[in-house]
Amino acid sequence: MVRAAIDAAAAAGERDVPVGAVVFDSAGRELARAANAREALGDPTAHAEILALRRAAAVHGDGWRLEGATLAVTLEPCTMCAGALVLARVGRLVFGAWEPKTGAVGSLWDVVRDRRLNHRPEVRGGVLADECAALLDQFFRTQR
Repeated sequence: MVRAAIDAAAAAGERDVPVGAVVFDSAGRELARAANAREALGDPTAHAEILALRRAAAVHGDGWRLEGATLAVTLEPCTMCAGALVLARVGRLVFGAWEPKTGAVGSLWDVVRDRRLNHRPEVRGGVLADECAALLDQFFRTQR
């Protein structure tokens, strides 16, 4: 699933950080995919996860609820994205690289495991972390 997210990251524009996200249904079928498009769209909420969740909700058939779905993403989600996947009732999150500066799934904060929330997805982080981190390293090397 993270390999699909790596493929999705390739669709990011040249100015957007190459983060990819893919939503799968409970049977493992792909519902939606997206890459970061914050710069391309001029939209601060256009993170790969948000775009993929929106698209998945539109095709899933149960309104905004993505119960039983898995979100695979190349980078540990930020606070906004972690909150969105909790509110969408995503069943499982699988991500690649850890993000110590803004990560909200254990690095800086842990939004998805907060016991005060009524939904807590299963989480698996660090999957293909080196490959996912290499996408970011390469992008930021060319930006400097």
